[in-house]
Amino acid sequence: MKQGGTTRDRMLASAVTLFRERGVDSTSFADVITHSQAPRGSIYHHFPGGKAQLAEEATRMAGELMSATIAANLEQREPGETLLTIVDGFRRQLLDSDFGASCPVAAAALAGGDFDAARTVAGGAFTSWETVIAAGLERRGLTPDRAASLATTAVATIEGAIMVAKAQRDVQALDRVGAELVRWVHAALAEVA
Repeated sequence: MKQGGTTRDRMLASAVTLFRERGVDSTSFADVITHSQAPRGSIYHHFPGGKAQLAEEATRMAGELMSATIAANLEQREPGETLLTIVDGFRRQLLDSDFGASCPVAAAALAGGDFDAARTVAGGAFTSWETVIAAGLERRGLTPDRAASLATTAVATIEGAIMVAKAQRDVQALDRVGAELVRWVHAALAEVA
C-alpha cells in the first residue's frame, strides 16, 4: 500500500500492510508507528479508540480500495479478465512476500479478541466486492440471482485459494482458481448470449 499523505493516512496504510503480513492480532501500535515513521504520541491522537479503532479503519480502507479496483477493472475488462486480475494481484503479493502476505480484509475477519467492529467491516467489504462483481455480471446479461451467486463464489473461492496458497507456499491453488473462475464466468455468460 502506498505511503504518503497525512500522518494518519500513513498509519492506516502501514496498518493495512502489516495486517496483510502479520495479521491483526500480531501487529502492535509500536509496529505501526515504526513502519509509518509517525511520531510516538500520534497514534492515540489519531486513534483514541486504540487498536480496535485502527483495525476497523484500516480494514475499511483496504476494503474500499479493493472495491474501487474491482469496479475500475470491470469498466475496462470483461468479468473473467477482472477476476484473473484480482487473482494475479494476490499471486504477485504472495510471491513478493515469500508467502508472508495475505488479504488484509481476511486478516480482520480472522482476528480474535476485541476486534468485532473490524470483523463487521470485513464482512461489509466482502459484501461490497460481491455487489460490484455481480453488477458487472448483470450488465452483461446475467439475472441478479445468478450474478450474485457467481460473485459470492468468486470472492469466497479467491479468499480460500489465498489461504491454501499461503499454507502450501505455492501459488498453484490461485492459478487453478483463476482458470476455473474464467471458465465459470464464460459458461454463465454464454448461456445468456
